[in-house]
Amino acid sequence: MARIVVTGGAGFIGSHAAESFAARGYSVVVVDNLSRGRLLRREDPNANFNWDYLGRISNVERIRADIRDPGVMDLALRDADAVLHAAAQTAVTTSTVDPETDFLSNALGTFRVLEAARLSPRRPTVLYCSTNKVYGANVNRVPLQEAKDRYLFAGEYERGIPEDYGIDLCEHTPYGCSKLAGDLYAQDYGHLYGLRVGVFRMSCIYGTRQFGMEDQGWVAWFVLASIVGAPLTLFGDGRQVRDLLWVDDLIRAYELFLERGPQVGVYNMGGGPGNTLSLLELLELLRGHLGRPIRCAYGPWRPSDQKVYISSIEKARRELGWEPVVSPTEGVARLTQWAMAHRGLFSHLAA
Repeated sequence: MARIVVTGGAGFIGSHAAESFAARGYSVVVVDNLSRGRLLRREDPNANFNWDYLGRISNVERIRADIRDPGVMDLALRDADAVLHAAAQTAVTTSTVDPETDFLSNALGTFRVLEAARLSPRRPTVLYCSTNKVYGANVNRVPLQEAKDRYLFAGEYERGIPEDYGIDLCEHTPYGCSKLAGDLYAQDYGHLYGLRVGVFRMSCIYGTRQFGMEDQGWVAWFVLASIVGAPLTLFGDGRQVRDLLWVDDLIRAYELFLERGPQVGVYNMGGGPGNTLSLLELLELLRGHLGRPIRCAYGPWRPSDQKVYISSIEKARRELGWEPVVSPTEGVARLTQWAMAHRGLFSHLAA
């Protein structure tokens, strides 16, 4: 039985990955220090929801520990065939308030995982959860077209941002910098030390069991806030566009990389140009699902916000034979149904 370690397994992406790999017959080890609430600097009554959920799944072993402890990762990866590194501080705004914690969680944490993989006798494949924020404010240099409810990329990037797009000489936010550091380290450990490495620069990933907040997990946050009547704020004009990727489609890309990926692969991982929504368009979808208006306020643009980010997914199609299956219309409907069925988990948001 193949063995995979999932760091950050109590999180949204990590828990879905752990569940999926267990269903495929892997022996799964989840490592998490359950620090989500502390990292996001707020109380989170659902912080242990996914952790407890995984405790009911066979083939999943849970280890409550910090990935920055070298002894923890050395032991966890000693017998591992692969590691999915999903543990991170995930909020851009939190990184601007507390850049040191962001750096220690993301840059140092990734270094510890890579070192443990390098020193492991099994030489496990490393799957690194990167982000589209590695491209920083460079994305805002792409010419835009303006429509009523959205911005659009114009010219040569209308099919999305490719993996060789520029990553330096611009503002990133501390979160973008710390994730970029891990991204580059992961690639270099593949080239220099011969590890097999897949880097996934993720766009907007969404799905069930995602406890979104205003500064992290925006699709889920809009859904949850709309259902319970929590205050919603659009930062900017609401015409910002992202390509959306349902979480199960993301996990399938990880699995395909393990099956057929190259020695070192870097992939922009999102829904691509065929699966995009603006904030205003998401609100319109939710109005249709809930049958009532959704009130929201407007706030100033946030630092280094990308007006449009759309992934070019041609490389993943070509090298992995992958493409998204779930459309934003279907995905938002699924997420709304799940959130309605679990409404009690989110009642605190309306306080």
